[in-house]
Amino acid sequence: MSDASAIGQGLEAAMLICFGVSWPVDIYKAWTSRRTEGKSLAFMCLIFVGHLAGVAAKLTRALPVGAWPETVTALYTLNAILVAVDIGLYLRFRPRPGQVA
Repeated sequence: MSDASAIGQGLEAAMLICFGVSWPVDIYKAWTSRRTEGKSLAFMCLIFVGHLAGVAAKLTRALPVGAWPETVTALYTLNAILVAVDIGLYLRFRPRPGQVA
């Protein structure tokens, strides 16, 4: 692996870690408050699809040549799981028609 490639992977990992730190906090907040105010289902779905695209990109580069995916693929996967959990909590706790807040 070249130095530039290693630096690129490190920067990509830093980006994923920075994005990923917020999800456990948001999940905890949703779980304890049982409320969805301030959340956007469309935004969370876009983020989820983006992480799935990241995983797919890493796999499509690695698998045809018989290599293991880059380490950051695990971060994309973890972030996708966390976003999926947050989407699930949103769907569980969203206000229903006729429901009193």
